[in-house]
Amino acid sequence: MAIKETKEFSRGMRDVVAAETTISFVDGENNKLYYQGYDVDDLAGRVCHDETVYLIWNGDLPNLKQLRGQQRELVGEMRLPDGIIRLLRDIPSHAHPMVVLRSLVSAMGMVDPEAEDNSLEANLRKRVRVTAWISTLIAAYYRISQGLDLLEPDPEQCLSYNFLYMFRGREPDPEEQKAMDLLLMLHTDHGMNASTFAARVTASTLADIYSATASALATLKGPLHGGANQHVMEMLEDIEHPERVDEFIDTLLDQKKRIMGFGHAVYKGEDPRAKHLRTASEVLCSRADQARFYEMSHRIETLVREKKGIFPNVDFYSASVQHALGIPKEFFTTVFAASRVAGWTAHVLEQYADNRLIRPTSKYMGLYGRKFVPLEERP
Repeated sequence: MAIKETKEFSRGMRDVVAAETTISFVDGENNKLYYQGYDVDDLAGRVCHDETVYLIWNGDLPNLKQLRGQQRELVGEMRLPDGIIRLLRDIPSHAHPMVVLRSLVSAMGMVDPEAEDNSLEANLRKRVRVTAWISTLIAAYYRISQGLDLLEPDPEQCLSYNFLYMFRGREPDPEEQKAMDLLLMLHTDHGMNASTFAARVTASTLADIYSATASALATLKGPLHGGANQHVMEMLEDIEHPERVDEFIDTLLDQKKRIMGFGHAVYKGEDPRAKHLRTASEVLCSRADQARFYEMSHRIETLVREKKGIFPNVDFYSASVQHALGIPKEFFTTVFAASRVAGWTAHVLEQYADNRLIRPTSKYMGLYGRKFVPLEERP
C-alpha cells in the first residue's frame, strides 16, 4: 500500500504560529522585545520588577496606588504552608534546585484548596500565590540546604527585595536592588518560548495553573533554555582568568563545541536584553571584587562576535550578574523561573480565556502495509 504524506514539516516548529497573544512580542528582525506594547529598552532601569508583573498581568503600567496594592498582595503570599516546609526539610541537600522547584510546585497543587477551581476569580488569586511562593521556595530550599534559619518577608518591601533578603540573609543595597529588578524585569516574558509553550499546551487541556507551571519549570530546566546560565558560569570558572579566554574559546571553536549563552532562535542580531545585563555585570562585578568575571565575559563576547558573528543572549551576562549578587550557580535557573512565572501565568490565563486544545500533528516517515507474522513464526 502506497500512502503519500503531504504535510509540511517545520523542524523545531520554527515560524509556526501556535497562539495569539497581547502579552509580549519578540521582533527578531529588528532585535526588539515588547511587553504589552512597551519597548523593553524603554522600561529597563526605569521600572521595578513589580511594575513589570503588573504590566504583564493587566496590560498597563500601574499607578502608585495600584503598585502598592499588588506589592502587598504578592508579599502577603510569600509565607509557605507548613506542609510545603516539611517537604523541603526532607529533600536531600544535593538535589538540583530546579528539580526541587518543579516538584514542590506540583505539591503546591495539593495544599491549595483552590487548586481545582478553574474559575477566573480563583485563577487570579492563584497566579499571585504561585508567583510569590516560587520566590520563597527558592530562598527556603537554599537556606535549608545550608543549615540556615528561614526568614520572614518584610511587608514593607517588594517581592524582589524580599527574595534577595530571604535568600542571602542580608538586605540588598540600592545598587543590588536595582540590578535584581533589572534581571527579573528582563526575564518576565519572551513570546512563545519553549517553557511558555509547554505551559499553554498544559493549560489547553484545562489542567490547573500549578500543573501548567510545573510543565513550564520542567521545560525551563534544559540547557538549551533556562539552564544555559548555569553552564555559562561553569565555563567562566573553568577559564579562571581573563588571560586564558582566547585559548579556551579557540579550543571550543576548533572542536565545533557550543559556547553557552550565545545565539538565539529568533533574534538575528543582539538579544536586546543582553546589553542591559552587560552594563549591570560590569557595575556589580566591580563592586563585588569580582571584576575578572565581567572581564572574561566581555572578552568572550568580543571573540565570538569577531570569529563567528554570534551575539550573546540573555543567559550570558545573567550568569555574572547573579554571581555578583551572591547567588550560587545551581540556583541561577530558579531565579529565571522566579521572574518568568509572571509571564507563564499570564499566558495560562490568556489560554483559558479563549481555549482550544493544542494538538499539532506529525509527518509520518515510517513504513506502511507491513505483513503481520505470528510470534512462533518470527526468526
